[in-house]
Amino acid sequence: MDRLKAMQTFVQIADQGSLTNAADALDSSLPAVVRSLAALEAHLGVRLFHRTTRRISLTEEGRRYLDSAREVLAAADAADRALTVDAAEPAGQLTVTAPVLFGHMYVAPAIVRFLQRYEKMRCSVLLHDRNVNLLEEGIDVGIRISPLEDSSLVAQQLGSIRRVVVASPAYLRQHGIPRHPRELLKANCVRIHPSAPVHFRENARSFAVAAKGNLEFNHIAPAVEACAAGMGFGMFFSYQVQPFVAQRRLAIVLEEFELEPRPVSVIYPHARLLPARTRAFIDWMKKEFEGLHL
Repeated sequence: MDRLKAMQTFVQIADQGSLTNAADALDSSLPAVVRSLAALEAHLGVRLFHRTTRRISLTEEGRRYLDSAREVLAAADAADRALTVDAAEPAGQLTVTAPVLFGHMYVAPAIVRFLQRYEKMRCSVLLHDRNVNLLEEGIDVGIRISPLEDSSLVAQQLGSIRRVVVASPAYLRQHGIPRHPRELLKANCVRIHPSAPVHFRENARSFAVAAKGNLEFNHIAPAVEACAAGMGFGMFFSYQVQPFVAQRRLAIVLEEFELEPRPVSVIYPHARLLPARTRAFIDWMKKEFEGLHL
């Protein structure tokens, strides 16, 4: 049994959701895929999938083995690439997604520099304030500000971003600087629709404050402007208010109660062989955002 090939077949079955789809993805036959899976299960002495006439799903052992198999295949690919001289300049089309404001402030300038370096590349940049499904929407790479929960994707952390509470200096002079997050219950807060409780941490435990206010937006930029104009407190990602803090139009408060910073990651689908253009872009973004902690 070719164990690497069997692992590749196993991973494809898990990713594709069926033996038939895995055979198509591998350009193989259904009987060959079935034999490869049976040989791997016999070698390991465990069943990797629950199989019925209608569906296939991973067993608990299969879920554990999937992560290990991905790591082994990635390591094998890296070893192959280390011995391959690839002098070709990255070229072709790349589709990238990122959050709207972060994409505008940080990702877009980095992509401009990337294209100036690699003139044979073409990039389509989609800015959305939602978690885009890369596989379903045909996107090559994403920049995400949150932990990765999708096991079909790979995440490489670029940096981290805080969630901060801010208000204008004028508002703080009039109403005072809060010493505890619960004081926000008595203050006016500029909220983002849909409104949700604001989370904090105290003595290693998290808690929520249902802040209220008379102004709500469905977009970040006007909410930040409203806080800078003295309408009240607001909670934002640190990069969203950084220019206002630098200009002293906003001040950060309650820092000692902030949650752990959120990771900023470059994400992409699991792939046995990433195209050179995708790998070049990932490496570029890692250098661009090295040491990013906002």
